[in-house]
Amino acid sequence: MTTFATGPVRVSVPATSANLGPGFDTLGLALDLRDRLEAEVTQSGLVVEVDGVGSDEVPLDEGHLVVRAMRAAFDELGVQPPGIRLSCVNVIPHARGLGSSSAAIVAGVWLARELVAGGRLLLGDEGLLDLAARIEGHPDNVAPALLGGFVIAGQDADGSFYAVPSEVDPRIGAVVYIPPEPVSTETARGLLPTEVSHADAAANAGRAALLVAALGGRPEELWRATADRLHQDYRRPAMPASLALLDALRADGVPAIVSGAGPTVLAFTDTTDGLTARCPEGWTALRLGIDSRGAVAW
Repeated sequence: MTTFATGPVRVSVPATSANLGPGFDTLGLALDLRDRLEAEVTQSGLVVEVDGVGSDEVPLDEGHLVVRAMRAAFDELGVQPPGIRLSCVNVIPHARGLGSSSAAIVAGVWLARELVAGGRLLLGDEGLLDLAARIEGHPDNVAPALLGGFVIAGQDADGSFYAVPSEVDPRIGAVVYIPPEPVSTETARGLLPTEVSHADAAANAGRAALLVAALGGRPEELWRATADRLHQDYRRPAMPASLALLDALRADGVPAIVSGAGPTVLAFTDTTDGLTARCPEGWTALRLGIDSRGAVAW
């Protein structure tokens, strides 16, 4: 007979930025901006409480993404609890390219595993990553949300997902410029062409390889390493202000990229420069460190 944790379990999950310019659907970075969640098994029913970002928008029933991820993990573990209470304190902006959905998915599968006695033996970290990536559809955000830091992720021919952490120079941080209006991932992806030129693919492969070295200890190469020819400019019609800011920053030598599917723009920095002053009117600029912890209990 399966037993459950007798009290609440808690998890904190970071925001993430995927793609990082040339690493489309493969490179991701955890940022020090965290959602905090608590869950416990109850006698019956489902109670979902949300404070902060999305509190007046997200469903408070089985349609809540964290709950859906928890249900998927419980299925993987072969058990469903009689009832669940879930409390979320959200700070990661929604639909801005900062990994809010991946944070929710990682939180859900992590909480479910911790609520089941012996859950870590039944579902190890690799299994947890694989499940989160299957729910999300790709691993570039869920991998750094789970593991922290800079992660190179992908999918093997047999359908399984992998994630390989890589070093980040401690001098490197980021400034994110968050616009007031969201852009859905589906809209942003819908603008991408089905085919690209061999020259563009080769250029991005070289930049992505250089980016691993740049983040690992050669920050002076970040501007060159963050150039992209596969996805960012195609998304200009959905986020013209974001691409205008990106163009302006890069013209001044700032290693800037569209964060994930956008519309947030991220600029790498290794100094205490005045990048926050470049924030457009009505947007929000945050200076964030690179998160090295990933999903952790709190």
